[in-house]
Amino acid sequence: MRALGTSGILVSNQGLGCFGMSTAYGPADDDQSRQVLHEAVALGITFFDTADIYGDGHNEQLVGAALADVREDIVLATKFGFAADGVSGGNPDHVRAACEASLRRLGTDYIDLYYSHRIDPTIPIEETVGAMAELVAEGKVRAIGLSEASSQSLRRAQAIHPISALQSEWSLWTRDIEAEVLATARELHITVVPYSPLGRGFLTGAVTDAKALAETDMRQSMPRFHGEALQANLDLVAQVGQMAAELNCTPGQLALAWLMAQGRDVVPIPGTKRVAYLRENVGADNVVLTTEQVAELSDLMPPGVAAGARYGREHSYGDSPASV
Repeated sequence: MRALGTSGILVSNQGLGCFGMSTAYGPADDDQSRQVLHEAVALGITFFDTADIYGDGHNEQLVGAALADVREDIVLATKFGFAADGVSGGNPDHVRAACEASLRRLGTDYIDLYYSHRIDPTIPIEETVGAMAELVAEGKVRAIGLSEASSQSLRRAQAIHPISALQSEWSLWTRDIEAEVLATARELHITVVPYSPLGRGFLTGAVTDAKALAETDMRQSMPRFHGEALQANLDLVAQVGQMAAELNCTPGQLALAWLMAQGRDVVPIPGTKRVAYLRENVGADNVVLTTEQVAELSDLMPPGVAAGARYGREHSYGDSPASV
């Protein structure tokens, strides 16, 4: 188990990202997703991540209903305030309204971890976090977090209320967070929750041609999955695969093990819609890397090594240097 900041909340070594069950990675299959959610509980996962924007509320309804019978045994995280045009809803009135709506969709009377999905550039973060703190005082939220926040935002937020978690993209091929934000999070005792820890599936070796993905798959518009960048990145993944073979694990398990080896204050949330991939991901808990192996993998995939931007122009970022 790993702790979420200083909140006293403990979660499994890795959580389950539920984003893809409702949007972005091809057609949704609720029955299949429910199987994944139930199997995750059976495998010991206690940390589940969703957001109000995922499937326009569909994901919260799906996750809440599927996990209703084990609600007291799990940690539910959800988010508010993301807009496709890049302007977030950090207004205090919106924060409260969004929380009430998420509670209804999740079918619960409290949210364990409530994130601001992106930092609203039009609202002082102190106002947003102040509204979140009120929700904690009222018992509707147990702990609060930020997603894709800069060091400055983390410090300003922490001055208002303890921030328990920072959710930002972090993986072997997206290591920008290590330049500054990671050190700030650790200084402030904020747990880091890496999303897309498998590089949106790329680090598993399963994605070799973006053309084979569904037309609605968001990776169709991501530069790293196309052209010369794709081939360069495939060469990198091949090297990860070779090291994984030597360690008798899969490339995806190696990528997750590397992240979990960064510290007990790191809780990756790989997402999947299939039970087989879920089981593979959980198997990463059994891959114990030596200090030398962690260093070797870090040298193999240094910061900035991935070819291509991580997002296309139509996607919104945060205010962290790791977002661009």
